[in-house]
Amino acid sequence: MPRVDFHSQVSDSLHYTCRLVRKARAAHCNIIIYSDDDAALACLDEQLWSFSASDFLPHSYLDDANAPVTPIILTKDLQANLPHRQILINLSRELPTNYQEFERVIEIVSTDPTDAQAARQRFRQYQHEGIQPSHTVASTT
Repeated sequence: MPRVDFHSQVSDSLHYTCRLVRKARAAHCNIIIYSDDDAALACLDEQLWSFSASDFLPHSYLDDANAPVTPIILTKDLQANLPHRQILINLSRELPTNYQEFERVIEIVSTDPTDAQAARQRFRQYQHEGIQPSHTVASTT
């Protein structure tokens, strides 16, 4: 079973995701970032390129020819053939259908009340499936 971590009260989900990705890549982890929102993925794509002048965060969309050798993948489709399954960052409000295939799942929860309510439901779903998720209140630094 994967380790599941909730990061809540995130004021800027995309910037926070960039910070998490930078930290995970420093530990040589491979990451799948899932969202059901095309606009959010497009913004994240741009932010990952410009997030830090000193960090290189190589990423691509799942349908890109270089995806099999890219450590950070952006996708709307978790049912596709994913090149790696180490870390899944969930930016959607739904429980990822195949989250069990990953070593670790990180749930990003914004300050939006609707997002928080959906996250509480996902938290309960994980518990119902025998997982004890951890919870961290996001820091702003």
